[in-house]
Amino acid sequence: MNVVVYSTSWCRDCRAAKQFLDVHGIGYAEIDVDADPAASAEVIRHVGKRAIPQLVIDGEWFQPYAPGRGLLLDELSKRLGIPRV
Repeated sequence: MNVVVYSTSWCRDCRAAKQFLDVHGIGYAEIDVDADPAASAEVIRHVGKRAIPQLVIDGEWFQPYAPGRGLLLDELSKRLGIPRV
């Protein structure tokens, strides 16, 4: 599985998404959209706004959070094939 996380250092939901991946032993490449203007433009091109975190899982873009709901653990688990207990 190839996972890329578009994030920033100040984003709480980004940290939560990366922690979730770490806890479940899922490797990922991280792209800081604050440090890389081209990455920020890439996020906007794919999702229509600068909304982070964004995950790209085997080429498919996925936003693992929803405003007011936080990290979407069930959806994220399903996308990554992690059984929920």
